[in-house]
Amino acid sequence: MIIREREHSFIMIEQHHHAFISGEIIQHIDRKFLQSTDYFESLTLSAYQHDRSWIGLDACPIWNDSEKKPFSFSDFPLLLKLAFYQKGVDEIEKMNLYAGLLCSMHFYSFFTQSSNRDCLAFMDKEDERQTRIKKELPELDKELLQQHFTLLQFSDDLSLYLCLNEPGVEKSKEHPWFIKGFKHTDMFSKTQKLLNARWLDEVHVGLDPFPFADECRVHLPYKKVSKEKIEKLGIAKAYENSERKEHSFIFTD
Repeated sequence: MIIREREHSFIMIEQHHHAFISGEIIQHIDRKFLQSTDYFESLTLSAYQHDRSWIGLDACPIWNDSEKKPFSFSDFPLLLKLAFYQKGVDEIEKMNLYAGLLCSMHFYSFFTQSSNRDCLAFMDKEDERQTRIKKELPELDKELLQQHFTLLQFSDDLSLYLCLNEPGVEKSKEHPWFIKGFKHTDMFSKTQKLLNARWLDEVHVGLDPFPFADECRVHLPYKKVSKEKIEKLGIAKAYENSERKEHSFIFTD
């Protein structure tokens, strides 16, 4: 679950809905930036499906007693998160080997600076998966695979930009992950500068440089869950009983 806290409520966004926007982002990438169109459909699938591990978890949110708010993807109990990450990649691999490889690389990258033994065990298993899949796809272009991995990460980050920020927020008050731009996006610029985003209003987001072939419109489902309702019903029932709404956004240059 992706959480934004307000004074009297929480904005709650299911991970799989965020991932759908990641897929839309990949669909709109200007093909001139691609080294090749090989495996592009698999890349797109990996973006759409990368957070499918959260589908069951997000259906019934869990309350974080110490923080007095629902658990989010960033503070969710680690062992449970690792188990579901692995389950999600298993499912994606069954759909498409290349998409499974990309998603395995994506989740592996989350823990490269960790010394936690559970994270290291997760990385060992994903390393084995990646080695096996690469043997099953012997004609892989390593440079193209790296570009696709970078694009998957970008699609995840740009979608999170919409989810973690209040629409229309001033640049200085954005979520700190994105204030200085998006990592590894120099492929979109002749001058090697990172892509930067800014809110033009509550609907339009300007991107510089612009990575898409044309204007990109996306729709984000969310629930606004009142703190009063949570206190009365508990987080699971309060979430279930809250209305699902939708916010539309337009990426422009």
